[in-house]
Amino acid sequence: MIVLYMTMSLDGYVVGPDDSVEQPMGRGGFRLFNWLDDRNSDGPSGQVYREAQATGAVIAGRRTFEHAGRWNGDHHDGVPIFVLTHKIDANDVPPGSARFVTDVAECAAQAKAAAGDRNVLVHGAGAGQSLLQAGLLDELELHVVPVLLGQGRPLFANLPTTPIELEQTRQLPARDVTHLHYRVVK
Repeated sequence: MIVLYMTMSLDGYVVGPDDSVEQPMGRGGFRLFNWLDDRNSDGPSGQVYREAQATGAVIAGRRTFEHAGRWNGDHHDGVPIFVLTHKIDANDVPPGSARFVTDVAECAAQAKAAAGDRNVLVHGAGAGQSLLQAGLLDELELHVVPVLLGQGRPLFANLPTTPIELEQTRQLPARDVTHLHYRVVK
């Protein structure tokens, strides 16, 4: 399964305004990650965090990859990282297990093969939108934080006009966040 794991504000932003490599979450955006203070707990936030860490590969958008400092080549446990990008510069060699891929279907196929029987974790609004548009995203795990950022980078900005149906499979309220899990109806 290819699963988008994203934290977002109630008004749909995944980072605050003016995000950059120097300010990766934009102004006020780090507020979205307060729930990670409970990632080692036995509660809902610990549960979804452990699920994300049990994935066998990562697909990330180029912007997310760069803003995260390329995760120093290791998102978690040395799993392969597939960076969906528009172009590849021959002189730009990503660190660790990361590799650049320009085709969304090829990126998904490589990540699924690398993950084996484990899920593929997707990070990034652009990557999530591309996978949704291509019909390659299976599930969404959204961590909705009770804050209105008002502006920033929206998670679902560039979707097709044809509705994408979702089936909610789980709702886990926790301190500072509600974890919502959806299956993409295909």
